[in-house]
Amino acid sequence: MGPRIEDMPQDFKASLCLPTTSAPASAPSNGNCSSYTETQHLSVVGIMFVAQTLLGVGGVPIQPFGISYIDDFAHNSNSPLYLGILFAVTMMGPGLAFGLGSLMLRLYVDINQMPEGGISLTIKDPRWVGAWWLGFLIAAGAVALAAIPYFFFPKEMPKEKRELQFRRKVLAVTDSPARKGKDSPSKQSPGESTKKQDGLVQIAPNLTVIQFIKVFPRVLLQTLRHPIFLLVVLSQVCLSSMAAGMATFLPKFLERQFSITASYANLLIGCLSFPSVIVGIVVGGVLVKRLHLGPVGCGALCLLGMLLCLFFSLPLFFIGCSSHQIAGITHQTSAHPGLELSPSCMEACSCPLDGFNPVCDPSTRVEYITPCHAGCSSWVVQDALDNSQVFYTNCSCVVEGNPVLAGSCDSTCSHLVVPFLLLVSLGSALACLTHTPSFMLILRGVKKEDKTLAVGIQFMFLRILAWMPSPVIHGSAIDTTCVHWALSCGRRAVCRYYNNDLLRNRFIGLQFFFKTGSVICFALVLAVLRQQDKEARTKESRSSPAVEQQLLVSGPGKKPEDSRV
Repeated sequence: MGPRIEDMPQDFKASLCLPTTSAPASAPSNGNCSSYTETQHLSVVGIMFVAQTLLGVGGVPIQPFGISYIDDFAHNSNSPLYLGILFAVTMMGPGLAFGLGSLMLRLYVDINQMPEGGISLTIKDPRWVGAWWLGFLIAAGAVALAAIPYFFFPKEMPKEKRELQFRRKVLAVTDSPARKGKDSPSKQSPGESTKKQDGLVQIAPNLTVIQFIKVFPRVLLQTLRHPIFLLVVLSQVCLSSMAAGMATFLPKFLERQFSITASYANLLIGCLSFPSVIVGIVVGGVLVKRLHLGPVGCGALCLLGMLLCLFFSLPLFFIGCSSHQIAGITHQTSAHPGLELSPSCMEACSCPLDGFNPVCDPSTRVEYITPCHAGCSSWVVQDALDNSQVFYTNCSCVVEGNPVLAGSCDSTCSHLVVPFLLLVSLGSALACLTHTPSFMLILRGVKKEDKTLAVGIQFMFLRILAWMPSPVIHGSAIDTTCVHWALSCGRRAVCRYYNNDLLRNRFIGLQFFFKTGSVICFALVLAVLRQQDKEARTKESRSSPAVEQQLLVSGPGKKPEDSRV
């Protein structure tokens, strides 16, 4: 069908180049700038903070307590695999959330207040706001249902059979010297017997809250003095900072860098990135179990995974799209005369100061903030097979007066989003190879009675040093690349346009910085472990001559059992 004239919404009409006498007031309205409105906004933010706090408290039985439980009650050879499965299943939640978010963002935010005829905006329109709140309701219902099985857990969890048999053998070996000590009581003092019992008492201490507060600083300092624990936690802080920035801003980055919709960006992340993360975590656990990796092997695997991750991150600096020309913002005035933000061709117009309804000139690929800034005074709607396209005509500021298309200009390199995300997913999988081995370094490196507290301290540092400041750091870095801000109540509200090259370099640069920090920490971990292993071997070699001398002195009549070390 040919073009036809239609009645458009008021915001489309206000965006046209109209004479000053008939145009709406250009001053921004202060109706939404009252103190009551700001109080409402703060109350909503407070509710979100409370909800996040409750969500963190509810996750404690899974992480960190679940990690300590698995390592305590599973067999040593199965513990890495079980932990890998736990971490992988935990990452399925964010992956499903991105997929759910992709579906919800296809619905308009006011889904319960839609007019009868619908709205004229499409998901490609930069003014489109999806139903972001709907995913929270669905996820909250799913969490409530998943919490029901916890009510049927026993008071004391059973141990794995193989672990029980292993511990009985250990107790049998440790009890044999005690039985021999009955014949010679002078060989074992009461103080040593009490010292052996202290470990069993400390494994499951019944402390009150006040006693725990008194003991916590001592346990914290004792744990932080452990070099392996401290370096592994610092490396995990770097990895968590990278993950927090990526999970928070990767959809926005893809949307701005490659000119794709928010729904499509979330769909790609949910289908590519998080499955690769799950595969990396599981493969890391399987490698630790199958190869029977000790502390040095776990440290080497962590360092190798991060080095490969760092290597595959380098091409990301060069995969992206430069910013297209925007009249009055990113173009060179000398190269395109007449394209300044307020050219003489629109002197007769009264363009709104806070208006945002971008249009694109297909012939020159120049974008204008509103049809008014292009000098357009009328519009037509052309029906297509799947949707309708809006064209603005009679544009005095456009070359040869060509009609302009509603919406931002499409990117010329949107096809690069899939290779970019494949490299991101590969790097994420390699980084997640370190997840299970690094946890095994912590669980095997601290005392058994301090294991639960050590894991709790680890998660405390991850929250405080990574998940809280990292989104702020990434957001601040992204804001520095903005070239045009929208104003609300006289203050900066939202960024309309970014310098894409700066955005890519600073966002990927921050990720590269945190990955480099993790590589350095894992390299130090491996160096410390090798030094400790070397010292242990030296100590064994020094004790070997003394054992041989003892065997010679014991004489031929001595029984072999009495000469065992």
